[in-house]
Amino acid sequence: MSTDLQPPVPPAGADATGTTAAATNAAGSVDATKIYGTGDAEVRALDGVTVAFERGKFTAIMGPSGSGKSTLLHCLAGLDSLTSGATYIGDTYLAALDDKALTELRRTKVGFVFQAFNLIPTLTAEENIKLPMMLGGDPGDREWIDLVISTVGLSDRITHRPSELSGGQQQRVAVARALASRPEIIFADEPTGNLDSTTGAEILDFMRRAVREFGQTIVMVTHDPNAASYADRVVFVADGKIVDEVLSPSADQVFDVMKQIGN
Repeated sequence: MSTDLQPPVPPAGADATGTTAAATNAAGSVDATKIYGTGDAEVRALDGVTVAFERGKFTAIMGPSGSGKSTLLHCLAGLDSLTSGATYIGDTYLAALDDKALTELRRTKVGFVFQAFNLIPTLTAEENIKLPMMLGGDPGDREWIDLVISTVGLSDRITHRPSELSGGQQQRVAVARALASRPEIIFADEPTGNLDSTTGAEILDFMRRAVREFGQTIVMVTHDPNAASYADRVVFVADGKIVDEVLSPSADQVFDVMKQIGN
């Protein structure tokens, strides 16, 4: 496995803002460990994971069910905390932040795309897209938002509510919402899991385009080798550890590694 993108070891203590100049990647973890339960019931969901995600790249995380891939994503995104070790976004170590600062970082520097879309049913597509910025009193960059809406093919649907949109259109709204504030990184958890193959491919095509044309950074958990083949890099997790990675992957390459580590 390549270690070219491993992050530096964090300093003994970041300052009150969590900031350190050491981290140069979009996100990553250093010796990340997450334990649930105690004694005989202990589950080590993450077991000393050190990994980094390069800016302007599309990375997929794969592994068997229960391997720790979603736990890793949630800890990287600040949605869950570690038992020990460190995670960072940009030059900020998350453990140094209080709840208010962590919430602000997630709102301003992180985009999220989930399998369940997570749209507000009473808001229009445009309002859902702008929601993270609206919550912070930020009108956003109108030109950029219009470009995102146009790029995902929603220009004629922005006044529709989620119930008036197809599943694929709702996921387009979710992807546009993640991009609208120009976050440092987007975390996507099975973003095509509820979509048919054609619609899923369209969403993945757009995510690939967002990386290539907009310089976005995306980290995606998926169980689908075809979805992973859209990424620049696939990181494989098993038993809470990083066990392999493939650069410029094909679906067949991903499938072969998954067979080896036990899907």
